[in-house]
Amino acid sequence: MPTTEAEPIRVAVGVIQRDDFILIAKRPAHLHQGGLWEFPGGKIQLGEPAVGALVRELEEEIGIQISSEDPEYLFSVRWDYPDKQVMLEIYLVDKFSGDPEGKEGQPVKWVRPEELGEYQFPEANARILSWILETN
Repeated sequence: MPTTEAEPIRVAVGVIQRDDFILIAKRPAHLHQGGLWEFPGGKIQLGEPAVGALVRELEEEIGIQISSEDPEYLFSVRWDYPDKQVMLEIYLVDKFSGDPEGKEGQPVKWVRPEELGEYQFPEANARILSWILETN
């Protein structure tokens, strides 16, 4: 029987920007890539549009509200970890209401783009980090 490649886990990711700062959150230790910093977002459910998942996840994770018309799609990143594959759908979020806070107990932080190198991120985030540094 031929082997088939597993479908990657689809994840909606928000590069949340306010003034000259980017919001990052620390992944809970018990999750895949736990203890590393990330750009907020979460899994896209089967049949759910990526931007819909982003709206839902940002509300659930960090308590901010966005309109599905406002995020700007940037690019996608496929990354193969030894134990799973992910497809990150990256959006720029610069219009939102609410003050971000770790609704699941995770630390969140506003940092300047040039400070991002001081934090450890999952390998799949390398292209996002490069894009932020190139455009800011």
